[in-house]
Amino acid sequence: MTRPPLLDPAIPAGLAQPRYALLINPFYPKDPNASFGKHVLTPTLALTSFAATTPEHWQLQYWDENLLDGRPPFRPMPEVVGITVHLTFARRAFELAQWYRSRGSKVVLGGLHVLSCPEECAPYADSLAVGDGVQLWPRILADVEAHCLQPKYAATYETDYREDPAPRRSILPRRSFLTTTSLIATRGCHNRCGFCYLATDGLRMPYRMRDPGQIAAEFLADTQPYAVFIDNNLGSNPAYLRRLCHALRPLNKIWSAAVSIDVTDDPSLIRTMAIAGCTGVFVGFESLTDENLSDARKKTPKTADYARRVRMLHSNGIQLNGSFVLGFDHDRKDVFARTAEWIEENRLECATFHILTPYPGTPLFRQMEEEGRLLHRDWSLYDTAHAVFRPKHMTPEELEQGYAWIYERLFSHASIWRRRPADWRSVAPYLGMSYMYKRSNRFWRLLIKHHLVHAVWRPLVEVARLRHVRFRQELPAIETSSRPGFNIVAGGV
Repeated sequence: MTRPPLLDPAIPAGLAQPRYALLINPFYPKDPNASFGKHVLTPTLALTSFAATTPEHWQLQYWDENLLDGRPPFRPMPEVVGITVHLTFARRAFELAQWYRSRGSKVVLGGLHVLSCPEECAPYADSLAVGDGVQLWPRILADVEAHCLQPKYAATYETDYREDPAPRRSILPRRSFLTTTSLIATRGCHNRCGFCYLATDGLRMPYRMRDPGQIAAEFLADTQPYAVFIDNNLGSNPAYLRRLCHALRPLNKIWSAAVSIDVTDDPSLIRTMAIAGCTGVFVGFESLTDENLSDARKKTPKTADYARRVRMLHSNGIQLNGSFVLGFDHDRKDVFARTAEWIEENRLECATFHILTPYPGTPLFRQMEEEGRLLHRDWSLYDTAHAVFRPKHMTPEELEQGYAWIYERLFSHASIWRRRPADWRSVAPYLGMSYMYKRSNRFWRLLIKHHLVHAVWRPLVEVARLRHVRFRQELPAIETSSRPGFNIVAGGV
């Protein structure tokens, strides 16, 4: 889980097979403090979206190095290799690019790191795809056929999102993921936090929405009981989210999504989400200190009101995975214990932690650079698990030690038990999810290697779905109930 497969230098160059494209998601080392299982919850949506625009006369293969199936295929050698590049695995992406280019393939690099650091990426590619790859991929393949591949292709994110085709999920190894139904209904976010990749220089992503009916049809077509919305913030437009929920409700399926905590401004919307099958949300709390959130330019309610809003989600049976960033300028060494205690007090079912990381091209990166606080530019360590800058009120070593400590505490038996749901009917599914997701790292490699992820997770997902369907039978009474805090049975996922 920490080292990529070796690329054999002895394999000779050969004739590339015409009209054969290989799409690669490069390997990245897994953080031993976090769950290995989160890396196989859903497949990357970018590559399957590009695949959907591939002409029918092209042969196409998808390869995710993180599924531990060994080195990417090379017999036959593909004519075109498309590689997505993130700064944390840029080095691996470049290794793959050099290996295939030296053996006759044309390599196309795309992704956020190509947008933020094109000069760094250009020497390793025959062509760079900057911006919306769904628009660019067909043009690139047409130019390959015409022997006129350009060194750079650029596109904006301002086209009609409704015209994008559904991802081509048929190329995925379905047994290797909890669910292959990763959905995206919107692009963009009403926040522009200074540390977020959406604030990267040159990235202009207006808020765009697909028709709710398109999303429901896509969910239904993949025949999975559970979907994960990978939108940056599915609740950015509350009116749209309500329409989407009405489209999802008849499916009798369950789903989770990332939202900001201000989605709870409207309690009726939270009830609508639960009724439509939402059993869990990923919430970027980021910090429990208002000054940190103000510095980061995050539009959010006051932190003193977080607990009430968490109770609102829980009272509608929606579990929370709270995301917290450690190392802001107003954080001192007590931030780790204070955050852990708040999470346990409010019974968050799951928590994810990140060391504040200044991504290249963001306002935070420019600030750290101007203040002389960057420690280095080793992008492989810009993974939110390492301190790559000098914090104001602790040393980098203390920040990393606190990060490891808070994960150890929240993954402990005692903390898992303290955070169990108040509704006794939800305790068993919660414990099953917690121990599989959080405390099974020693088993995840075997599950991934032997393609057992879907088989092991599917029973938990189906139990959650059936419990939600049973709850739906009580909906007429519940929807008209005025009882405060009426508890919907939690989904357990």
